[in-house]
Amino acid sequence: MVSMAATSAFLPIASQVSESSGKTPGKIGGSVPASIDSRGNGANSKSTFSGLKVKASAQAPPKVNGSKVGVLDGFKTDDGITSSPPARTFINQLPDWSMLLAAITTIFLAAEKQWMMLDWKPKRPDMLVDPFGLGRIVQDGLVFRQNFSIRSYEIGADRTASVETMMNHLQETALNHVKGAGLLGDGFGSTPEMCKKNLIWVVTKMQVVVDRYPTWSDVVQVDTWVAASGKNGMRRDWLVRDSNTGEILTRASSLWVMMNKKTRRLSKMPDEVREEIGGYFMDSPPVVDDDSRKLPKLDDNTADHIRTGLTSAPSPILETHELAGITLEYRRECMRDSVLQSLSSVVDNGAPGYVECQHLLRLEGGGEIVKGRTRWRPKYPNGINNLGQLPAESA
Repeated sequence: MVSMAATSAFLPIASQVSESSGKTPGKIGGSVPASIDSRGNGANSKSTFSGLKVKASAQAPPKVNGSKVGVLDGFKTDDGITSSPPARTFINQLPDWSMLLAAITTIFLAAEKQWMMLDWKPKRPDMLVDPFGLGRIVQDGLVFRQNFSIRSYEIGADRTASVETMMNHLQETALNHVKGAGLLGDGFGSTPEMCKKNLIWVVTKMQVVVDRYPTWSDVVQVDTWVAASGKNGMRRDWLVRDSNTGEILTRASSLWVMMNKKTRRLSKMPDEVREEIGGYFMDSPPVVDDDSRKLPKLDDNTADHIRTGLTSAPSPILETHELAGITLEYRRECMRDSVLQSLSSVVDNGAPGYVECQHLLRLEGGGEIVKGRTRWRPKYPNGINNLGQLPAESA
C-alpha cells in the first residue's frame, strides 16, 4: 500500500470531468467516489491501510443563510454558475500523508506494546534460560553450555532421569559444541580438515560419576569443553548442574582418538587438524579422576552372569540400586547386525550397601567390544527420591 501511494504521488493522474450539467461521473479526478451523502462524505468513507481502517476526513460545503456557497467540482451553485475545478498541481496529487502517518504510528505503538509485554513478562525460576535448547559458547569461547528440561518420557520407574537420558545430553552438547564453533565438517563430528583426510573421532575410554539424578520437570545445565590428551588424542569433559541451585549432578570425562573411516585403522593427528582445533583446547584437569585400575578379562568361567544382548547388571541389583559410576574401555567396533553377549560378575567393594560389577560386551564369536566397571548405590526409600511419598493409587 505504501508503494502504491508513493507511486501515485509522482505519476500523473488522468482527470475526467463530465460535461453534462448537474451530473458527475463515477469518479472525479480519479479519486472522489461517485456517491456522496448530504454531508459531503463518500458513501464508502473508510480506506484500508495495512489492515487498519482509517476514516477519511471530509468537510460539508459551507452555507450562508441556509444557502450553499460552494460545491464540489462539476456541480452548479444556486445561481446556476458552474464552478471550475481547481488547477491540477503536484501538491494536490499527493496522498493524504496524515492518514499514512497515523497508520504507521498505530502499527509502531502496537508492536512496541507487544514487545514490552514479552520483554517484561515475569519468569518462573524453573523456566529455561535457553528456551529453544540451542545452547551458547561461554568462558572466552572455550566452553559450550546448554540447558535441558527433563521430560516425562525420559524418566524411569523411580521417577528420575534414566542413564540413557543423561548420556544423550552428553552427546548432544558435544556435537552442538563442534557446530557452534564452526567446525562441523561432515554434519556430525568431523572437522573440515578431518573430512579431507577421511578421519573420524572414536572414543577409547569413558568415565561417568552420577551424584544425583534429576527428576521430571527439572532443568539441567550441561557444560562441555575439550583438552589435549597426549600427542594424538583429545579429552572431552562434561559438568551437569541443576540450573536452579547450581548443584553438581553428574561429571564425565572421555578420551578420543582419530580413525581412518575407510581403512578402519587408528591414525595420528595431522598438523592441519591440530592447528584447526588447538585453539579450542582448555588447559584444565579432568573433572573425573582417572580410574587406572586394570579391568579383568571375563570369560565363560569367571563371569557370574552371561546373557544375550545388552544387559548391564543382574536384575536384583537393578531393582534395589542405582548407577553411581561407570568406567568403559572400548576395544573394537560393533556393527548394526552384530549378535552380542553380556558377561558380568559382582564384586563386593567393602562400602556399606554399595556394589561393584565387572562387565564385558563381546561379539558372539568372542571378540571383545567393551570392557567396563560399574558402581551401584542403594536407591532412595521407595524409589521416591525428593518427590515425597505419592498416594498408592498414583504410584
